[in-house]
Amino acid sequence: MPDLLIELFSEEIPARMQARAAEDLKKRVTDGLVEAGLTYSGAAALSTPRRLTLAVDGLLAESPTIREERKGPKVGAPDKAIEGFLRGAGLTRDQLEERETPKGAVYFALIEKPGRPAAEIIAEVLETTIRTFPWPKSMRWGAGSLRWVRPLHSILCILSDEAGATVVDLDIDGIKSGNTTRGHRFMAPDQITVTGFDDYAAKLKRAHVVLDPRERAEAIWQEATNQAFASGLEVVEDKGLLAEVAGLVECPVVLMGAIDAEFLELPAEVLQTSMKEHQKFFSVKNPKTGRIEKFITVANRETADNGATILAGNQKVLSARLADAKFFWENDLRTAKSEAGMSAWVENLGNVTFHNKLGTQAARIDRIAALAREIAPVVGADAGLAEQAARVAKADLSSEMVYEFPELQGLMGRYYAQAAGLPQEVANACEQHYSPLGPGDDVPSEPVSVAVALADKLDTLTGFWAIDEKPTGSKDPFALRRAALGVIRLVLENDVRISLERFSDLGLLRQEKNCESGGIGDQEITGLQDLLEEIAEHGVYGATIREVRAYFDQTRGEEESQVLLLKKAAASVPDTSIDLLSFFHDRLKVFLRDQGIRHDVIDACIAMDGNDDLTLLVKRARALEDFMKTEDGTNLLQGFKRANNILSQAEEKDGVEYSYGADRKFAEDDTEKALFDALEAGGGAISPAIEAEDFAAAMRGMAALRAPIDAFFEAVQVNADSEVVRRNRLNLLSQIRQVCGQVADLTKIEG
Repeated sequence: MPDLLIELFSEEIPARMQARAAEDLKKRVTDGLVEAGLTYSGAAALSTPRRLTLAVDGLLAESPTIREERKGPKVGAPDKAIEGFLRGAGLTRDQLEERETPKGAVYFALIEKPGRPAAEIIAEVLETTIRTFPWPKSMRWGAGSLRWVRPLHSILCILSDEAGATVVDLDIDGIKSGNTTRGHRFMAPDQITVTGFDDYAAKLKRAHVVLDPRERAEAIWQEATNQAFASGLEVVEDKGLLAEVAGLVECPVVLMGAIDAEFLELPAEVLQTSMKEHQKFFSVKNPKTGRIEKFITVANRETADNGATILAGNQKVLSARLADAKFFWENDLRTAKSEAGMSAWVENLGNVTFHNKLGTQAARIDRIAALAREIAPVVGADAGLAEQAARVAKADLSSEMVYEFPELQGLMGRYYAQAAGLPQEVANACEQHYSPLGPGDDVPSEPVSVAVALADKLDTLTGFWAIDEKPTGSKDPFALRRAALGVIRLVLENDVRISLERFSDLGLLRQEKNCESGGIGDQEITGLQDLLEEIAEHGVYGATIREVRAYFDQTRGEEESQVLLLKKAAASVPDTSIDLLSFFHDRLKVFLRDQGIRHDVIDACIAMDGNDDLTLLVKRARALEDFMKTEDGTNLLQGFKRANNILSQAEEKDGVEYSYGADRKFAEDDTEKALFDALEAGGGAISPAIEAEDFAAAMRGMAALRAPIDAFFEAVQVNADSEVVRRNRLNLLSQIRQVCGQVADLTKIEG
């Protein structure tokens, strides 16, 4: 069984495209081979800046002969039908076979497709792959029609076995396949003839080409850390940069250089970002001080002076870049320390549009500041500090440093807030309010940071909900799923008790005020907030817009002008708030499923009151998930569903609702009486446990019902002959539904 080696040799492929391109080459070629009948034992794809390589082991020498039987039209069918069948099968009429079937005589065709040599199939598959390759960007060059990421120079394609290697003939726009490649551009540019993958890899290594990108990355990291360690320093880990640099070189040569003393006082993050973005340098820090003092660069060749000239050139360019960074830093510090301080930057944001339907960044800051002040007491933060932090958190967007390096937003805000003499909690919130940005990102825990982070994300979500710019399918241009997950993690990981619906309502009110069609003023918003407080229920839940509307619906008599204004404000918030809460619930399902909680368990808890308090919802869901894993939970669910099904069918048939309470005096069987006792005890245990949010105790109360319910159904026929007894037993089943329904909506649980 021969082995196949393919190499597509070109000008330098962008580093970010190499790994995907290697996998695309592997998938497209191997899929094409298998589809044509050529199976194989293994395949591996590799890449360097100038080549994509695919090695396929244990390939069949030719595709197998395929015999296929096709059923055709009936004997005596119209000639056109028979001729069409013959054309599809590639046969003549005399090659058809007549067979008797239960439906009469039918024509059958036996089609035989002979196998083809592997080389013939490979040539077809590889040409199709090259001509349709899915590069993110591609180009044409010369007079040819072929599009490739960079000019394609040569195609190596050989089949090798014990007898030797043969070239698979291929010609694409004048580029003919062969058995040669080239080594390093400068150190070994001559042609190399190869006979198989092992020979190919060995000769490339001698020609100063490390073929495997993982091997290049490991070599770079090992040498970089060794050089840093020898100087008592350590390399700042950056896996993304390491992968990128490994895609820039075929022969990695690691060099360590020093940063000029005048730049050492720049913030470490500024040095690291500048070197990474502009030069692709690794930062080397002093572990004792945390200062970035040196850098690592990776050259693509060995030199007679051991890289001294390369290093000198890199240091010269780096100094120019860092001089710019130092200029930005010093200018920004002067602004932050001035009398106006960071407020000058905030004022400038009045000229920056956040979204054409949602106003400026300055207007957005006003909304976030007001919302952060309202959230602050809920998360244990000082309201004044939360508002102050929200007002300066995005000020650094106007700074020169963030204009040059947008990825430093927030971080530079912390430095500038400290320079301006603001409280440390405010400075920390400037950096942390964007977090968490992803599933692996740390979640802020300081109360002021939590308040501002929640306000920031809720404003984003309510804003885009208000203008109906919601995620659709896989499209989420404004990263709203990420924002919702950020809210969920902030709430859960800080054990925050917050009514998301209520604060979403307040966010939506402010969006209406800033939208062109709104027309709601500060007076109405303030009044509506006061009203929300006035009619709020006891406990952790505040009143929502839905409750305000209900309040106004109940208002009778002559309405004062202020009441009319408030009513208008309440009516202006669409049912978008409910839709947004559903979006949070969908994101929560994804989040909890990753933690092993079943989707139906989550749905059963979402159906309960207070489902906008995510901490409470998750607490309930985790307790229910644990309960459903027990034998008591599984059996109780079956008993509950049996009771609910019988009850639902009876209510539909009788046209009445059996919820008036069963009477013990009509109980005829001991198991029936025992169930009365169990439900009374269970209700007495479950209700206070739910009120105390002790869901584990509530589940224990549910578990105690399992045996009495099982015994009842084994001994008693619900639909008794006596109508009085039947109705009483149906009302007893209603009690089961009511008692169990305090914990969760068990009808939504599968099983």
